[in-house]
Amino acid sequence: MNIVVLVKQVPNTSEVRIDPKTGNLIREGVEGIINPEDRHALEAALQIKESSGGYVTVLSMGPPQAIEVVCEALAMGADDGILLTDKAFAGADTWATSTVLGLALKRIGDYDMILAGRQAVDGDTAQIGPQVAEFLGIPQLTYVTKLAFEGDRLIAERVLEEGCEHIEAPPPVLVTCLAGLNRPRYPTLAGILQATSDRAPIKIWNAADVGAKAYEVGFNGSLTQVVRTFTPKEARDTRYLEGSPAEVASKLIGALREKEIRLGE
Repeated sequence: MNIVVLVKQVPNTSEVRIDPKTGNLIREGVEGIINPEDRHALEAALQIKESSGGYVTVLSMGPPQAIEVVCEALAMGADDGILLTDKAFAGADTWATSTVLGLALKRIGDYDMILAGRQAVDGDTAQIGPQVAEFLGIPQLTYVTKLAFEGDRLIAERVLEEGCEHIEAPPPVLVTCLAGLNRPRYPTLAGILQATSDRAPIKIWNAADVGAKAYEVGFNGSLTQVVRTFTPKEARDTRYLEGSPAEVASKLIGALREKEIRLGE
């Protein structure tokens, strides 16, 4: 069982700051971490490896410093890691990113399952997993909350708007995972020492290594561009209503009518 886990380095902050001139996220001084839902995907891969045997490869695309999340994944128990980094990848939207990841997966070739988090906290698009599956022409299972491998089939439960769906699929298949799937483990000391040593099993691939053309990756290969990014301004008009419950209710209704908010009769 060969499993590839897609991980992304994201800012470890709940307060996203944006450069007013460039419109880009300000990452300086902000710690980079593995995207939270990608950690659950990695934990699922490690559990399958422990129960059914196999080999876990971590694949990430980002700037050179993204090697930190690859090292952390190795420290958690992954067998090897690949970082896709190249100036040609800069400015990529989800389409161009999925193209690079797809090309890398084609070079890896021998995989039974691809796991990824549902979405990244810095983008919230939930597009990478499905787009990679379409690029490779393999089935996809999204929003998975339970996952196991029995015999030669993947057994999964995925969340739908009106309930849950139990589904089975033969490999190869791509799965996007939700946070409720499991509780990710912590890196071990031995794992940290091995992952940060000169002998750590990490490969660095650029555009040429995966056969990417300049026109299909990065900004040039992106089908969408960000026209403007800004932090919305909050303007609140707070009014405190005093009096008896009946008086407060009457004042509230009057205030709503002033804002032309229609009330049910």
